[in-house]
This record gives sequence, structure tokens and C-alpha cells, in this order.
Amino acid sequence: MRLAKKPVVTLEAMRLHARQRQIEIRARLDEFARVRERADDEELLAELVFCIFTAGASAKMGLRSIEVVRPLLKSAAHEELANALTGVHRYPRARSGYIITTREFLENDCGLCLHQRLEAFADNTDARRDWLARTRGIKGLGYKEASHFLRNIGYRGYAILDKHILKSLYELKVIDSPAPPATRTKYLAVEERMQSYASDVNLDFDELDLVLWSMKTGEVLK
Repeated sequence: MRLAKKPVVTLEAMRLHARQRQIEIRARLDEFARVRERADDEELLAELVFCIFTAGASAKMGLRSIEVVRPLLKSAAHEELANALTGVHRYPRARSGYIITTREFLENDCGLCLHQRLEAFADNTDARRDWLARTRGIKGLGYKEASHFLRNIGYRGYAILDKHILKSLYELKVIDSPAPPATRTKYLAVEERMQSYASDVNLDFDELDLVLWSMKTGEVLK
């Protein structure tokens, strides 16, 4: 059976959706802010791994996967992680390898003290994301998933340019193509256009991201 086509996003539909889901969306952003305030480094590592899982997969697959490996994150070997993820994630061995490489890098870089490491960037939002997206030892995070991770742990001002957001921005004529931005420069250019658009329509930038995502998916997930 063919799935029903999602309606094209328009300004009027977006404004209506933003009003209808405003309480839920703001509650979700408040939840992210509390993670930044209260989470320990073990929780931050789990959030990072969740975002590694969502790359090339879905948020729901990422949620199922992180629950399976959460008790194993700090010490499990590659084989144990891969076995746990088999039948749960699309790429059990590859993602397990990413976790091992990233964990070893972070142990050497900051003793797995992620909160302190990220806060050291102070207000330099670009440098914080660049560190996550461009450091070789951190595997599986490009600009989209680095932004996703930072948003989920309470940092604001980052766009998660997945296929749903890009399609929405294209339909709103904010961008000329829904193709994923392949470079840092292109990613930042789309993000800047999205920020300008949010300002033009008088919507909080971080709320706009969740408004568009929930319009396409029907949910306000992390």
C-alpha cells in the first residue's frame, strides 16, 4: 500500500502548526536545557552515541539502539556492542566501531569529561560544533549530527538539517534545493538562511527546527 504523501509546507500551515504544538515544542526545548544543566558525563556520552546511531537511520532506531547499549558504553568491546545491536540497528558492526573509536579518543582527550570539554568553548558555537564534526577521533558525526547532539544537550542556535528540514525549507522557498549540504560552507549557508527566515516570520530559530520536523513526521522527538 502506498503511503499518503505529506502535504507541502506553507507559511500559513507552519504558523498554525507552531501555535498548535507550541507548548509541546517548548517543553521539549526545556527538557534539552535541563540536560545541559544536570546531566553527568555518562549521560552526555549516551546522547552522543544516540546521535551516532541516528546518522543514516531514524530517531526511533537511535532510541531503541541506545537503550540496548547504554549499560555497555563505558567498557564494552566492539564484539559485545555489535552483538547487542544486531537486529536493533541497521549497521551493528560499523556503529559499534564508531563508539569504540570515539570513546578511546575522548578518554585520551578529556578523560570522558564531555561537559567540561564542551563548556570550554564558551560562546564560540562554531568552534564547538567544528570540534565534534571535524575531529578524526570522533566517528560518525558530520555537521548534521553534531548539531543534533548539541541541541539535545541544551545548546541553542544549531540547525539539524536532515531530509525533513531540508524538504520543508525547499517547499518554503528558503533554499533552492533539498539536497543535503555536502560541505561545512554549504551547511552553514543553509543554516544562515534558516536563521534569517525564522527572524523574518518572527519564530524562535530552535522552535522552527522542531516545528518543521514535526510537520513532516507528526512527532516532537529528540
